[in-house]
Amino acid sequence: MNQRINIFRSLKNKISQKISRNILVFENFRIAFASIRSNALRSVLTILIITIGIMALVGILTAIDAIKNSINSEFSRMGANTFTITSRGMHIQIGDNRYRTKNHAAISHREAERFKNEFDFPASVALSTRATGTGTVKYLSLKTNPNIPVLGVDENFLFNSGNEIEKGRNFTQQEVRDGKNYVVVGTDIVTTLFKNNENPIDKVVSIGNGKYRIVGILKKRGSSMGGNEDKICFIPYTNVRQYFPQPNMTYRISVKPQQSYMMEAAISESEGLFRVIRGLSVKDESDFNIVKSDNLANLLLENIRYVTVAATLIGIITLFGAAIGLMNIMLVAVAERTREIGTRKAIGATSKTIKQQFLFEAILIGQLGGFFGILLGILIGNMVSMMVSTAFIIPWMWIFGGVILCLGVSLASGLMPAIKASKLDPIEALRYE
Repeated sequence: MNQRINIFRSLKNKISQKISRNILVFENFRIAFASIRSNALRSVLTILIITIGIMALVGILTAIDAIKNSINSEFSRMGANTFTITSRGMHIQIGDNRYRTKNHAAISHREAERFKNEFDFPASVALSTRATGTGTVKYLSLKTNPNIPVLGVDENFLFNSGNEIEKGRNFTQQEVRDGKNYVVVGTDIVTTLFKNNENPIDKVVSIGNGKYRIVGILKKRGSSMGGNEDKICFIPYTNVRQYFPQPNMTYRISVKPQQSYMMEAAISESEGLFRVIRGLSVKDESDFNIVKSDNLANLLLENIRYVTVAATLIGIITLFGAAIGLMNIMLVAVAERTREIGTRKAIGATSKTIKQQFLFEAILIGQLGGFFGILLGILIGNMVSMMVSTAFIIPWMWIFGGVILCLGVSLASGLMPAIKASKLDPIEALRYE
C-alpha cells in the first residue's frame, strides 16, 4: 500500500513540475511580447531588417524556381527529345562562357530532302525553312501587322516541334510534295482577321504575293522565349521556293527519335549520314551543327545557378546585419531592465529563467521577421511566376530554410545578452540606476 502511495506521489510531483515548466514558458513568452511592445520602434526596425533579408532570399529563389519551371515547360513544348541539324550555330554568350558557332554553307533543298529520304532510323524527320519574319496576312479588308513569321514546313514539322492542331488538319505528304497553296495559322491571326465567330477553315488569305487556303488552326500556346507563337503561319516548304525565293536559302532538319534513350544513337547516325551528303572526307571537320532541343534550356539553367548563389549571399548578408541589430537591441534591453532583472532575482527567479526570458524575446523578434519575410517573399516571387505564366509556387524548402535561418540568427544574437542578464548580481542590479 505504501509503495502505491509513493508511486502516486512521485507521479503527482512529476505532473506538477511539468505544469510549472509549461506555465513558466508561457509566462516568459508573455513577458517577451510585452517587452517588444514597450520598445516598439526598435523592435519594428529589427523585425523589418530580418523581414527584408528573408524576403530577398525567399522572393528571389521563388522567382528563380518559377523561371526554371517556365524554361522547362517552354522547351518541352518546343519539342522534347528532338535535335536539329542547321548550317549555323546559335550565337550565344552568357557570362564568360562562349560557345563555338558555325557559319558554313547553307543546307540546300537537295541535301535536306536527301537526308530525309536516306535516314534509316526509327525517328521522325521534319524539314523547315524560313520564308519571312515580316509577313502580312490579309483577308478581305482586314490585315495583320507586318510582323508575322512565315515558315515553310513539311508534314512532320508540327509533331516534331510540339505544335498541335485545334481545328482543321495538318498538311499531307502529297500536298507538301506538290507545293500546294495551303496554310496553317496561329490563333491570334484568326482573331485579327475573322470576326463574329466566322469559320476560317477553307477561307483564302493573302500572304505576300500568294493566295493560300487555310486548312488548319494551331492550338493556342501563348508567348514564350520573347516571341508570340500564336502569330505564325506554316506553309509547305516546297511552296516557299516559288513565292518567297531567297539567295542561299537554308533548311533546318529536325529529328525526333521514337524513344528518348535513342537520342545519342540518332545523333551519331544523322551526323555520319549528313557528312556523306555534304561530301566530307574523314579528315574534314563537320561543317554543320547538331543542336539538341534541351541544349539552350540546360545552358540557361546552368547559369541561373550563379543567380541563386548571389541571391543567397544577399539574403545572408542582410541577415548578418539583422543579427547585429538584434544583438544591439537585446544588449540595450538588458541595460535598461537591470533593476527589473534584480527584482525578479530577488523574488526567486533563477539565472536559467532570466536567460530563457531574453532568449525567448530574441526568438520572437526573429520569427516575426521571418514570418513577414517569407510571406512577402512568396508574394513577390509569384508575381514573377504570373509574368512567365507558370503555376503558383510555394517554396517549402526555402520556407523551412528561412525559419531555421531566423532561429539561428535569433539564438546567435540573443545568447550573449541573455547570458549577461542571467549573470547579473541581484544586489548590484537593484542598486543600478
